[in-house]
Amino acid sequence: MPNGQQQPQPEPPAGGQWYPPEWPARIRALADGSLTPVAPRRAATVMLLRDTPDGPAVHMLRRRASMAFAGGAYAYPGGGVDPRDEEHLVGWAGPSREDWADRLGTDPLTAQAIVCGAVRETFEEAGVLLAGPAPDTVVGDTTGDDWEGDRQALVARELSFAAFLDRRGLRLRSDLLGAWARWITPEFEPRRYDTWFFVAALPEGQRTRNASTEADRTVWIRPADAAAGYDKGELLMMPPTISTLRSLEPYGSAADALAAAGAQDLAPVLARAALEDGELVLSWPGHDEFTKRVRPGGPA
Repeated sequence: MPNGQQQPQPEPPAGGQWYPPEWPARIRALADGSLTPVAPRRAATVMLLRDTPDGPAVHMLRRRASMAFAGGAYAYPGGGVDPRDEEHLVGWAGPSREDWADRLGTDPLTAQAIVCGAVRETFEEAGVLLAGPAPDTVVGDTTGDDWEGDRQALVARELSFAAFLDRRGLRLRSDLLGAWARWITPEFEPRRYDTWFFVAALPEGQRTRNASTEADRTVWIRPADAAAGYDKGELLMMPPTISTLRSLEPYGSAADALAAAGAQDLAPVLARAALEDGELVLSWPGHDEFTKRVRPGGPA
């Protein structure tokens, strides 16, 4: 999740959708050619699930209100992919890098780096590690001081995740992840991410904690309950978050969701901005609920 300085946050419109106040000016600049889009950086985020008597719950973080990007919004553990994680082969279990490359639409080493990013961010921000010493095991407890030292080194980028796995003698459990969706930050944003969303189940024996400096709260919440909170304007979220939450609602267990991941559409979703009859129209193809019309001079 990007860092930044505090900025005033707008009131959410219908539902709990977050729109930065600077978007209209940036959209106009993109339309008139005075804004050149920046290249998106690869990123990964994980919808971590655990079963409850009422169905699966998903682990979510609330970004601190002081964050410039989506302050106060609920999101999943996630962040940028580290290019160092494609420099050499790491300990690996589950579907091959070639299989992941086919699924993600990349080459095998890029796919390794993206999957490493998903697993690393889950460890960095939730304290959960999808890796083990053997192809069919996961570590049982990551709360000790030595684990925390490694986690802090990963956060500071003093240690690559590939080097961390090597040093610990661990294999990344790619079979515990399923690719779910792909969203690309709109072209008018100053910081852009090409983000792959993954689903995973909380490994037995591990527990989550708020290990992120960017979050002031963590919750386990049923996707339907989180979506209801968004619809009431009580939970602030960005379009990719609420869209993926809604897509999780049909599944009765974490295993069901993971089993369904292979059938999910990974075609990238990219917002479109247009000027229509003097109005700015912001839309996400295939996701009509997020369409936003802004009158000249009006707020985002």
